[in-house]
Amino acid sequence: MLEKIIKSQKEYFLYNHTKSYSFRLNQLKKLQRLILENEDKISAALYEDLHKSKFESYSTEIGYCLHSLTYAIKHLKRWMKPKRVNTPIYILNSKSFIIPEPLGTVLIIGPYNYPFQLVIEPLIGAIAAGNTVIMKPSEMCTNTERVLAELINTNFDSNYLQVVTGDYLVTQELLRFSFDHIFFTGSSRVGQIVYEAASKHMTPVTLELGGKSPTIVDETADLVKAARRIAFGKFLNAGQTCIAPDYVYVHESVYDQFLNELNLITNNLYNHFDDFSHVVNERHFQRLVKLIDKEKVTNKHITEADKKFISPTIMKDVTWEDSVMKEEIFGPILPVLSYSDINDLIPFLKTKELKTKEKPLALYLFSKNKVLQKRVISEMSFGGGAINDTLMHISNHHLPFGGVGNSGFGAYHGKHSFYLFSHQKGYTSRSFLIDPPIAYPPYTKAKETLIRKIMK
Repeated sequence: MLEKIIKSQKEYFLYNHTKSYSFRLNQLKKLQRLILENEDKISAALYEDLHKSKFESYSTEIGYCLHSLTYAIKHLKRWMKPKRVNTPIYILNSKSFIIPEPLGTVLIIGPYNYPFQLVIEPLIGAIAAGNTVIMKPSEMCTNTERVLAELINTNFDSNYLQVVTGDYLVTQELLRFSFDHIFFTGSSRVGQIVYEAASKHMTPVTLELGGKSPTIVDETADLVKAARRIAFGKFLNAGQTCIAPDYVYVHESVYDQFLNELNLITNNLYNHFDDFSHVVNERHFQRLVKLIDKEKVTNKHITEADKKFISPTIMKDVTWEDSVMKEEIFGPILPVLSYSDINDLIPFLKTKELKTKEKPLALYLFSKNKVLQKRVISEMSFGGGAINDTLMHISNHHLPFGGVGNSGFGAYHGKHSFYLFSHQKGYTSRSFLIDPPIAYPPYTKAKETLIRKIMK
């Protein structure tokens, strides 16, 4: 069955059905209309799978994709337009162009943490670029998986777009086939499997992975605002966000004060848990519970195994020997460490990157010190980040979003999604009017002298 779907999509693409501006525009508008018409159904599925509130479902998944669709629809014609570029003098009587062309048939493999957004967001770029697409949502979120399949498979030609459902065995089967691009969001471990499978077919890949993303709070920071923004970034979606602050380093002179503010603000923001997301499944719930050292928890801490619920949990006096620092947390647990000298901390974090070969997907700095801001941005390697904020860089579609090193490679969002799923084809166009003999044999000394003057 999978082989038949992939073959039919490749044939559909070869007959140029997806390439025109009008076709791409109409498909983007159709997807936009379907999401609007099915907003309640999508929101209900996200609640069933992750206990996401209606607000979070809209702001981080449904509305997020609608905003991207509006932007793509508005700018698609300009993105598709061939761009004329300069031509060197020695290519006489010629013009040079770059034209973006679709890659072909694309595979998108989605994760469980944002099971709607992280399938639809790359899909928008793939549609805009003129590709056919097969999507494999996460089987951990069965309700969202079902809604995605219903949304796509009953409204689009399967030769063009198709959602394939099932467990990891289905993903393994898909990876046996040759695609023109694979877009994967998930863990580094599975990312390696995807990368290895793709290499057998020389298939280009985009890997959006994760890692332990650090946050630094220095002694000049506004501690109240820093605590609020860090708590928001960490506990959104119960910490199941790839760019969430994984841990916080706070200057020792303001460590106790920051902890007090963080505890106070967290208790105020989450004084009831009706709107708080749950952990995706029992396995991840048990994994997270084992990371919590109750002796180091500083705030009210609640777990409910039957609901897979863990309340926002803050841990103090954490060291790198603690279990919580041994792996990416990906849950509502925030370790807070202290440092005494930024000139020691930055080399320490850079050395850990060197030893573990893991560059973080995000980094956040809270400081009023402009010199330190420039230093952190210029010296430390990370996928993307923010100064005096968390998460918000991902919401700016003018910025590319992606990892570096072990946190992934390839970037998308906005026009970057369009270019990610396009090949930038360059070509020259030359007139027949003039055809100077300098480039053609026989090669005389005079020709060589002239070419050396031109090409230096």
